[in-house]
Amino acid sequence: MRVAVIGGGPGGLYFAALAQQLSPEWEITVWERNARDDAFGFGVVFSDETLDGIAQADPAVFDAMSAEFARWSDIDVRYDGEVHVSGGHGFAALDRNRLREILQSRCADLGVTVHYGTEAPPVGELSAGYDLVVAADGIRSTAREAYPGTFRTELDERHCRYMWLSTDRVFEAFTFIVEKGDFGSIQVHAYPYDGERSTFIVEMAEEDWRRAGFEAFAAREFARGESDGESVRRCEEILAGHLDGHRLIPNASKWIRFTTVRNASWSHGNVVLLGDAAHTAHFSIGSGTKLAMEDSLALVACLHEHPDVPAALAAYEGERRPVVESTQRAAQASLEWFENIGRYTAQDPRQFAFNLLTRSRRVTYDNLRVRDERFTDAVDSWHAALSAPPAIRAGGADTAPDAVPPMFRAFRLGGLHLRNRVVVPPTALYTARDGVPGDFELVHLSTQALGGAGLVFAGMTAVSADGRATPGCPGLYTDEQEAAWRRIAGFVHGQSDTCLGIQLTHAGRRAATAVPRPDGRAVPLGPAGRPLVAASPLPWNELAGVPREATRQDMDDIARDFAAAAERAHRAGFDALELQYGHGHLMSGFLSPLTNTRTDDYGGSLTGRLRFPLEVLRAVRAVWPEGKALVVRLSATDWAEGGTSEADAVEIARALAGAGADAVDVSTGEVVPYERPRYGRSYQTPYADLIRNATGVPTIAVGAISTYDDVNSIVLAGRADLCAVGRAHLHDPLWTLHAAAAQGYSGPAAPWPASWKAGSGRPPGARTDRVPPRLQLLREAAPPVHQRWVPPVPAAAAVAVR
Repeated sequence: MRVAVIGGGPGGLYFAALAQQLSPEWEITVWERNARDDAFGFGVVFSDETLDGIAQADPAVFDAMSAEFARWSDIDVRYDGEVHVSGGHGFAALDRNRLREILQSRCADLGVTVHYGTEAPPVGELSAGYDLVVAADGIRSTAREAYPGTFRTELDERHCRYMWLSTDRVFEAFTFIVEKGDFGSIQVHAYPYDGERSTFIVEMAEEDWRRAGFEAFAAREFARGESDGESVRRCEEILAGHLDGHRLIPNASKWIRFTTVRNASWSHGNVVLLGDAAHTAHFSIGSGTKLAMEDSLALVACLHEHPDVPAALAAYEGERRPVVESTQRAAQASLEWFENIGRYTAQDPRQFAFNLLTRSRRVTYDNLRVRDERFTDAVDSWHAALSAPPAIRAGGADTAPDAVPPMFRAFRLGGLHLRNRVVVPPTALYTARDGVPGDFELVHLSTQALGGAGLVFAGMTAVSADGRATPGCPGLYTDEQEAAWRRIAGFVHGQSDTCLGIQLTHAGRRAATAVPRPDGRAVPLGPAGRPLVAASPLPWNELAGVPREATRQDMDDIARDFAAAAERAHRAGFDALELQYGHGHLMSGFLSPLTNTRTDDYGGSLTGRLRFPLEVLRAVRAVWPEGKALVVRLSATDWAEGGTSEADAVEIARALAGAGADAVDVSTGEVVPYERPRYGRSYQTPYADLIRNATGVPTIAVGAISTYDDVNSIVLAGRADLCAVGRAHLHDPLWTLHAAAAQGYSGPAAPWPASWKAGSGRPPGARTDRVPPRLQLLREAAPPVHQRWVPPVPAAAAVAVR
């Protein structure tokens, strides 16, 4: 087998060494355009998981690497004059140039042919002359660019400016520095990689970067290998307090923007992408070198596990793509957190540190507690003191507030006291007849209320007959409906002290002739259906009827319908009201520029698009009691080009709060049928985070939140005040109570109904009564939580000291 490798960085060299080691008879040739001794880059970080793979795959490489590792377990967060330390993380770093030397030597020992200082032949020529071509030629891969139709590369260039540097200050741990100035803020990602130097990555938001004067330094063209010396000196000035007299050391260092690389396919014929050519992930989550070496191991393994190259390349991509996409999702969350760091620079340093450490959603509240209980306890105690009732804050109660998990700390929502931070969101049940809720709604809501959540919402309740989303949806516009809701609310309140809310809506153009089919798709309203009204005469899709553009009389009638329904909700006994201003319903149709094309005072600018939704909110606020809660659900993005922007969402939330909303329930999408959401775990939480921290308005986070660990993390980090847990409560109506039991909490924020108290503990199962015997003569000591990097003393220096 003849193999060509384009690129002699760590990924290409490691692939070549592993492949040659397993198959000495293969002919492997590497082309590297730089000279063998050219030095680029600084330190690279490896996880324990990656190192385990390297140790198993090539012990010689692992031994050479580990002999020179800098190792530590702490993360230091330097912010607002304080340093907060979290331990138990585990890192190993190495000079990238030393790693390349180790891999170069290994390739030489194994007989790999490497052409240094030599451009590779065109990829088409290599593909014709070799059985396999491995393109490990980096983020600007020329091999990848040769086949754009196959790879279909997406290059997502981000907003922040950053610069790779090193420093002769040897940090003792992974160190995040956030320094505030009159320009805004500047952040640093720093870590040691040997006994003399640390990697030092400086990053800034574009606006702050300009205000700090860096634009003038970066305005000229730099030669290949040249550094932006003026910017380096300016960074030294700003960050002098963290350098302690040490210098910043450039190496072809200049300001750049991070680009996330994604490819629809990783191979074209016998050409395969590896490392940065195939994918990138932001440096705040891990190194590209780590990912490239993991790619190399997987590719070599697949080549030996499958009968031919096409099958091997398919298996390689099938194995690695899910791993990489998971990493990229975490990296994207981390990248966006640092892009928007200005949102958090008013947070308490303890919360800021916790927020930073959990930014990617890979590290969570529980995970941090396992790593470093003292750190998590410190943040917990601070948050608990803020959330505790006045008697506890004044020392008048015996219960220690920090013994309560964050999700079970009380919250004041408008005039409503919630015993915990868990919300059961509105759920469409499609079981009402003529808009009248029946026994299924009673059973559903009472079971959810008994399940322990602080607030439970009834869902998608229409304010008029024409406003129903489907014939199976309930309403609140007749006396019969009001009586049915009063029966349900009375039963719920008779069994539980859970707060009960109801969502009011007018479906607008989203109205359908039937309930959704078994596949979940809605049936569009045809021309023969009931009249449709919308902000503009735009049908939901090509199968739906064309709605009538709302007239002034329509808007007056609809505002009265909302207010009348709110009065009925109060008389029926509901504690909270939610107005549906998202998901493409009528109010959402006015807010989004994709669905509001009006040219009168109720369209055009955001001020115009907000006008009618605010009129409705004010009409409801005028009749809804102050002692209860009024919430508005918002689609903070349409997931479609030209739709609601983040800036729009922030201004809409401010306007809603100004008109009387106590909180915003922050959802996304369902505004247009051609949306492209980025689904994933807690994928909508960043929008609740945006609105809460940009406006100070309380928010409810929704969307694929299903574990108590995520709820605790979101609340403690300050990303939202409340968390709506939907599908998990459908799966387990007692989800909140079971979350309390799993965390060992049995306080008043999670009361078990007396009749169910016997089931509050997990029933015994097979072998649960088994007590394992001791089988170790001497137990291994637990590794220290806090480990700092202390470089070994050189032999000559040690003699001098003695």
